[in-house]
Amino acid sequence: MDKRIGIISPGVMGAAVGRVLVENGCHVVTCLAGRSEISRERAEKAGMVGLADIDAVVAASDMILAILPPADAIPLARMVAAAMDLTHFSPVYVDCNAVSPTTAREIARIIGGAKAPFIDAGIIGGPPEDGYAPTFYCSGQETGPLMALDGMGIQVRDAGPEIGAASGVKMCYAAITKGTMTLHTAALIAAERMGLRDVLWRELEASQGKVAEKMTETVPFLPADSARWVGEMEEIAATFGDAGLPSGFHEAAGDLFRLLAMSHFAGETRETMNHDRTLDEAIRAYAELVDTPAEG
Repeated sequence: MDKRIGIISPGVMGAAVGRVLVENGCHVVTCLAGRSEISRERAEKAGMVGLADIDAVVAASDMILAILPPADAIPLARMVAAAMDLTHFSPVYVDCNAVSPTTAREIARIIGGAKAPFIDAGIIGGPPEDGYAPTFYCSGQETGPLMALDGMGIQVRDAGPEIGAASGVKMCYAAITKGTMTLHTAALIAAERMGLRDVLWRELEASQGKVAEKMTETVPFLPADSARWVGEMEEIAATFGDAGLPSGFHEAAGDLFRLLAMSHFAGETRETMNHDRTLDEAIRAYAELVDTPAEG
């Protein structure tokens, strides 16, 4: 195997993807300029080679996987396109970010300006680990380079020839999963503010046991990811709006994530997260962040 892959950036997902690709014989590079010590440690543990700048990553890669918060997707594409023009290297650019189809098409236009191939991708699931592989949906006229990574710690599925199709799948999926998390959290906070959470919880356990179990598993641990999920909710809202549907569902979800990002739990990372935190502890802390008292 002789695949040279650049991953930008070595966050939780990017580093995990890098690790499984390295384990499957790929040479994986990343840019460490401006990255935190945690990101540097992740990259090193994953076996990724840290390079000084984007220009070096472009020159050392046959394919670049962009995996970072959606707000950074277009700025990164512009930086990579400029690096392609400067270095005269044009690796395949795969945008794996949680962006709307419209944003994906804008990124494709930027990369196309540098005469580089483009693949639209959307990641379904969490970081790869032993026994688990997330699914990368991809779309575009030439998805073969990404499809070649299928089975290398990730699953790759073709969503069709249209740029934006893979991003559309991701947006609709995350609208359900992360949107549900925010609805669960908001309902529990509202019940807490009204002094009704114990009553609500007994009813949930009695009639919606699986929902109560899911809340217990997810709601206490959302703050660590909330800040970077705000942009994803905005992209989902834009996707719904472009499809002629109300966008307010996920605009409100973004507001909820902004609230959780104010929590003192938000300073945690997935590596440092307190997995012993209870749902009661979390909801009480979240409710204290709400400025307006609940109306009777």
